[in-house]
Amino acid sequence: LQAGHTVDRFDAGRKKINGCIACDKCFTRETACAVKDAFNDVAPLIAQADTIVLSSPLYFFSFSTQIKAVIDRLYCFNSSPEPLRVKESVLLACGETTDLTDFDGMVKTYEKTIGYLNWNDRGQILVPEVNTKAEINAKGQEYLKSAKELGLAI
Repeated sequence: LQAGHTVDRFDAGRKKINGCIACDKCFTRETACAVKDAFNDVAPLIAQADTIVLSSPLYFFSFSTQIKAVIDRLYCFNSSPEPLRVKESVLLACGETTDLTDFDGMVKTYEKTIGYLNWNDRGQILVPEVNTKAEINAKGQEYLKSAKELGLAI
């Protein structure tokens, strides 16, 4: 917001979002996806976005199920009557692990996804050794500063 951007936040972790079922009925009804769930709430936001920030806790070396479902459902935009405006993305992730290589699965999924979608990576902030919001605030001040700087640079 400080950089003059409009920010729309979608908390996928608090929504019911199913994975893609490969029905190939994208944009054939009144929504981006024929499956009726919360993805159709975020699809219009994605369609209007210039930049996407994917933020997720590290779950078993990858994204949370809900964010992964959103990523999988981006498939519908292959059939969109309008090309996506998104040109760049950011990855923000945290996990209780002390081993940064535990983020490798998430990072590889992110990089392959944005490569497929022709998005540019604006940055990745991976925060180890945190499990709660309080721990992020206590231990992650340098990461929060980096995230703020990254946001201002976009």
